[in-house]
This record gives sequence, C-alpha cells and structure tokens, in this order.
Amino acid sequence: MSHDPTGPVGEAVLEIRGLCKSYGKVHAVKNLSLSIPQGAIHGFLGPNGAGKTTTIRSIMNIVVPDGGEILFGGHPLDRQRLDRIGYLPEERGLYRKMTCLDQLVFLAELKSVPRSEARHKAEAWLERVGLSDWAGRKIDALSKGMQQKVQLASVFQFDPELVILDEPFSGLDPLNVEVLRDIIREENRRGCTIIFSTHMLPEAEKLCDSICLIEGGEVILEGDLAKVKRDFPLDSVKAAFVDGRDMPSGLPGVLRTERNEGAWSLILSEGADHQKLLDGLREEGALSLFSAHRPSLDEIFISAVRKRRGAAFATQEVAS
Repeated sequence: MSHDPTGPVGEAVLEIRGLCKSYGKVHAVKNLSLSIPQGAIHGFLGPNGAGKTTTIRSIMNIVVPDGGEILFGGHPLDRQRLDRIGYLPEERGLYRKMTCLDQLVFLAELKSVPRSEARHKAEAWLERVGLSDWAGRKIDALSKGMQQKVQLASVFQFDPELVILDEPFSGLDPLNVEVLRDIIREENRRGCTIIFSTHMLPEAEKLCDSICLIEGGEVILEGDLAKVKRDFPLDSVKAAFVDGRDMPSGLPGVLRTERNEGAWSLILSEGADHQKLLDGLREEGALSLFSAHRPSLDEIFISAVRKRRGAAFATQEVAS
C-alpha cells in the first residue's frame, strides 16, 4: 500500500452510532455504526444503492436521519463543527457564471473564512492545481477536468479537519487522477482525515489505511486494510517446476489449474492449506516458483457482497 502518512492514526474523529434512514418502504441505512480514525484515509465502499450517499448526506446534515447519532470529535454536529468538514459531492455543484477566483472566495466565506483570507487561500489553491491563468475566467469556460480541480480546491482551501470525497475520480483522465491522488496524500500528511467513497477500488487500495464495506445499508466488512487483506483467505498460488513440466492432478486443496504466463495458477478451495500444497509439489520435483496470492480489494469486495446477498436470499427462502 503506497499511502505513508507522517503522523500516527489516532482516536476516532467521526463516530456514527445506529444510523437509520428510510425512504418509504426502502431502508437506505439500517442501524449503521462506524468509527473513522483521526488521521486516516478511510475507504467507504459499496455497490450502487448500498447506502453510502445517504450516510454521507446525513453526516453533512443534508438528510435528516430517522434514528442514531453522529459525533464529530466526540460532540454532536452543529454549524460550527460542520465548518471544519469539507465535502466533495458526487453531483458537482459550481456556479457556472462565476469566475474561478470568485467561486473559491465565495465558497471559503461559506465556511466562515474572512474575505481577505479567503482570497489569499483561493489564489494559492488555483496556483497549486495549475489554474492561476484561469482565475478570471468563468467556470463554464473550463473543461470538466479543470472544473473538478476548482471543486477540489474549494474542499481543501479552508484547511478542514475532515474531508469527505464522494466519487472524486469520476470522469477524470489519468493525469488529473494522479494530481488528485497527490493532493489527497499531501493534505492527509498535513493532518486532514479523509473519507474516500468510490467504486474505483484499485484507487482505494492505493490510498486507504482502513475501509468499510456496506451493502443493503449495513456494514458487512470493516477494519485496517492491511489486516483485512491478511485475514482474507488465500485464493490461489502461482507455481512452476524448474524443468517446465505440467502440474500434476489431485493436488491437496486445488480446485483447478490454469496455465498463466509461463507458470501455473492453482485455484484453491476454501480453507486449503498452502503449506501442504507446497510439500506436495516438492515431492513431484524442484520448483522455480511458488507464490501465494492474496485477493485484491476488488476480489474481497465481490466475495463479501456475494456472500451477504447469498445469505439474505437463503433467509428469504426459509421465511417463504
């Protein structure tokens, strides 16, 4: 994992306790509890309709939950505390007829930054995202990627303690993704805690210290990302013999074998003992490769969601 914050991850900066929200008969969030460590980059993950956006809007006081509580620094959220939180919504919202500079100054003032200071911060951030020459141009003259940079600058320019990014990489080209990734890391090193909600799981894997996976409005997997990956069962190994021979059949714990780039991928059954497999292969001949593969965040995500949906379907079958 490439993220390397300079400071330690500390106590919870944000706590969600028993959050519930329904829209008619649809339960968007069901008794959701979550703790975000101070100084972390926390991945808030889940498929479409999982309840991520409803939870985020509840944090930002855009949606009023039906039950539960949300604490920031151990205290209920109020206007003053909301001024210490930055938010990049999935649906971008810039005033298209305002200039870039005026837009940033206006948004900083909404966060209680004095106008003179807001202008200074806005100019500094436009330089930081490479848009100084566009300060006097209106938003609707900018490309989508440039508008995204302005919106990102608006989120970080008032030095927030916590930032919530909802699908921040949506629609960006690879170069601008890299710019955004660098800013996220730099601001995290400054001390900003970041909640990172995305469907782009490879990006989450690169950036996040910890993750929370929700499905059907409920938490189904959470914790330190490295530990989550360590605790998830090995699903395959790569192996090859020195003399290039084929893999034998009937290896312990192996469901199937696949030829893969000059080696063999051995797909394992759940709970397979890879040490026994290694011993079995050594009995067949000298090995030039034996490499255990832990699942990617993508694979963990898919497996956890499928497992949860399968359990929910089985429960429905029993009830019917």
